[in-house]
Amino acid sequence: MDVQRMLIFREIARTGSIAGAARGLGWTQPAVSQHLRHLERQAGTPLVLRRPRGVQLTEAGRALLRHADAIATRVQAATADLEAMVQLRAGTVRLAAFPSAGATLIPAAMSLLAERHPGLDVRLRAAEPPQAVAQLDAGEVDLAITFTHAGQTPPGTGELTRIPAGQDPLRLVLPRTHPSAGPPDTPLDLRALADDTWIGGCERCTAHLLQTCELAGFTPDIRHGTDDYVLTQALIARGLAVGLLPQLALDAARDPRVAVRPALDVRPRTLYVLHHREAEQIPAVRSALRAILDITATHTPAPTG
Repeated sequence: MDVQRMLIFREIARTGSIAGAARGLGWTQPAVSQHLRHLERQAGTPLVLRRPRGVQLTEAGRALLRHADAIATRVQAATADLEAMVQLRAGTVRLAAFPSAGATLIPAAMSLLAERHPGLDVRLRAAEPPQAVAQLDAGEVDLAITFTHAGQTPPGTGELTRIPAGQDPLRLVLPRTHPSAGPPDTPLDLRALADDTWIGGCERCTAHLLQTCELAGFTPDIRHGTDDYVLTQALIARGLAVGLLPQLALDAARDPRVAVRPALDVRPRTLYVLHHREAEQIPAVRSALRAILDITATHTPAPTG
C-alpha cells in the first residue's frame, strides 16, 4: 500500500475530518479526498464513514490506523536519525591506514575529530596501501590513507578522489656502533653503505629501496625482509643489517639502540587520503577528512638524532 496515502489517512483519523486533515497538511480538501478514495480502492473496503460533522473509522480503518501509526513513528525516527547525522551528532566513518600512519597521525586525527564531534563513531583498520584501496573499492571503508614512494604510481584509480596529505622523509637506520652512525643531522650518502647487509620492507618499499640504491650506483645485499618496523630496528640494533625507514615508523616506535641519519638525495614518500567522489558529501566523512588533513598539515618530522 502507498505509504504517503497511509500517512494522509492517519491525519484524517487524527483530526476526525477530511477538512481538518487538509488544514493540517496544507493541502486542498479535494486532494485529500482523492488520496483517501485511492487508499480505499487499494484496501478493497471503506476505511471511514462520512458523517455531516466529520468521519468515523470503520473496523478496517481502525486496523489500518495501527499500522499507519507505526509507519509514522518509523518515519519520525528516520528523520531524527538523518538530522543527527547531518548535524554530526551521530554517524559512522570507517578508515583504513597503513601501520605507521595508524600509529601516529590517525590517532591524533581521531582525537581531534572526537573533540569537534563527540557523537561520531570512528572505526580504524590497519592496511597497507594496496589493501586499503581494495577495501575502499569494496565499500568496506570510507577513507583510505596511503603513501607512494617517489617514482611510483600513486594509489587508486580515476574513480577515486586522491588528496595529497604531506610528505614522510626516509631515514637511514644504523647500529650505533656503525662507522657512519653520526653526526645525526648530517645527510649520509647511500654509497657509504654499499657493502652493508640491508633489510627490505613491504613489497613496494623493497622495490623502492632497490631502485634508490641502483640510482646511487650499487645493488643492496638485502638479506632480511619485514614490514614490522620494530623488528627491523631490533635486527639493526644487533648489528645484523642497515635499513631505510620512513620517519613515521620511527615516530611510532624508536629503538634507542639505533642511530638515525637523513639520507642524501633520497626523496620522501608522499601521503594521500583517498575516497569515492560522492563520499565527501557525507557530513561524517567530510569532517573526518578535514581532521586528517589538519593533523597532517601541522605534523613536523622528529629530529633524527
